[in-house]
Amino acid sequence: MAAIVDRPGPSRTLSLNAAIARIRLVSGLILFAYVLTHLLNHAVGIWSLEALAAASGPFVALWRNPVGTVLLYGGLAAHVLIALRAIWLRDSLRAMSPAEIAQLVLGLAIPLLLLDHAIATRYASAVLGVNDSYTYALLNMWVFSSWQTVKQPVALTVAWVHGCVGLYLWLRFRPWFERAAPWLLAAAVAVPTASLAGYVAAGMEIRELARDPAWLSAAVTAMNLPASPEIAATVRLMDWARIGFAAAVAAAFVARSVRLAVEHRSRDATLRYGSGKSVRAMAGMTVLSVSQHYGIPHASVCGGRGRCSTCRIRIGAGLDDLARPSEAEARVLSRIAAPPNVRLACQTVVVDGLEVMPLLPPHTAGVGHARGGPDYLQGRELDIAVLFADLRGFTQLSEHRLPYDVVFILNRYFAEMGAAIEGAGGRIDKFIGDGIMALFGIESGPAEGARQALAAARAMGERLADLNASLEGDLNAPLRIGIGIHLGSAIVGEMGYGRVRGVTAVGDTVNTASRLEALTKEHGAQLIVSQSLVEAAGVDLGEAPTIELDIRGRSGTLAVRVVEDATALAAP
Repeated sequence: MAAIVDRPGPSRTLSLNAAIARIRLVSGLILFAYVLTHLLNHAVGIWSLEALAAASGPFVALWRNPVGTVLLYGGLAAHVLIALRAIWLRDSLRAMSPAEIAQLVLGLAIPLLLLDHAIATRYASAVLGVNDSYTYALLNMWVFSSWQTVKQPVALTVAWVHGCVGLYLWLRFRPWFERAAPWLLAAAVAVPTASLAGYVAAGMEIRELARDPAWLSAAVTAMNLPASPEIAATVRLMDWARIGFAAAVAAAFVARSVRLAVEHRSRDATLRYGSGKSVRAMAGMTVLSVSQHYGIPHASVCGGRGRCSTCRIRIGAGLDDLARPSEAEARVLSRIAAPPNVRLACQTVVVDGLEVMPLLPPHTAGVGHARGGPDYLQGRELDIAVLFADLRGFTQLSEHRLPYDVVFILNRYFAEMGAAIEGAGGRIDKFIGDGIMALFGIESGPAEGARQALAAARAMGERLADLNASLEGDLNAPLRIGIGIHLGSAIVGEMGYGRVRGVTAVGDTVNTASRLEALTKEHGAQLIVSQSLVEAAGVDLGEAPTIELDIRGRSGTLAVRVVEDATALAAP
């Protein structure tokens, strides 16, 4: 219910928002645990009403002791208040993703659906002394009120879906999430399905038992119901609770409109974009929230949570006036080896005269889901192996040849190298002149990607030798190749413009792999591979020397292995 992204203010407010985000997460997990245990308790009804009642013992013991009560109702109050605050602070509703909209709507529906059930059970038990056993609840839902028969499972299903969407938004950028997603989806479907089956089985059983007047009379007596005036007062309390919550939500939206109207008249900072567009903003808003408010396209895969780096911007004027990056922002910027003038738009607070340039295309966000492809198409930080290969001396080789001959040789070369890369399980990213960039481990993970990259290098060396033998009569000297491979974190996604789009990777790992390929010239080797990749692959490179290299653009040295002939690598 609190999935709306807050509009951060000054740096002190950013710290407050970080604390509130943690409270929102913890309270959400508490409420999700309550719904999960409640649904699992319902599922026991598949066996019998007695089994359902027996299984309720641990559930009641968990949530009706003093600690459980404080956690549950404290978490509920915190979650609701944070949601209302987030509605009030939201600058733009248009920028919300479908998942965030679904979470908001479902979250606001939950109290309206469940308030009367909470009052009829926990309140009635604690204040009126009602014995709110499962017999009491099921009789109310299946015998005394046909409306409750449908409303209760709908309410719990809504709460479950809301919690699952929240977990998805929290976990979707974890490196293990894509592998775990099928299992998590299976659990997300199985739990409410089993719960509904138990609910229906127990309801049918209670309805059958209620046909016996003696049993029904004894069951009603055991409920210890209060007198009619107290029951009427409880019903009025349910009505007022629903009206009060609806009024609080409406007040949050009204207060948001008032705040925006007041702030619109008091914009006191000018924000300039590299495209030449200038807008007025209130100092304290983030650059991303300003972009969203004015409908300026701006990539943001993680929804402004400072996790994905896709909203990053290059700062022109005003860099010296900005506060230092927070610890969380600094970690993300360090991962992508960002220079000092690159910041995250979702964490950068506007100051007057600030000039920014978004660095990633706005359609980076959401591409994968919009087209029904893999999740990483929308932008995902992954640990992958990156391979660069380049022909040595091809400019001189092609200098005195006809264009047809140059194209023929290059196409033969690309065909052999492409077959070697794809045969090892890699993905050809692009051909650059007579060079090749390839990615490994996007879907299989870093360890397998590292092994695939080494297998590709070996196959490339073998195929190059076969190609040289085949073209011996057409070449004055055999083709030579340099290969650089590195393993590390990179931003992977579908990028480009118009029809010229494709899956690619950006970041320090890509730059380092390119540098290693260039260094093969200096070391007279066919392959230079980082030691981190070798260790991830779990292979033995024998006597290939280990050296420390200074890589341009990186602080410190990088341990690499120098392999004179890639065909000498052990067969996969």
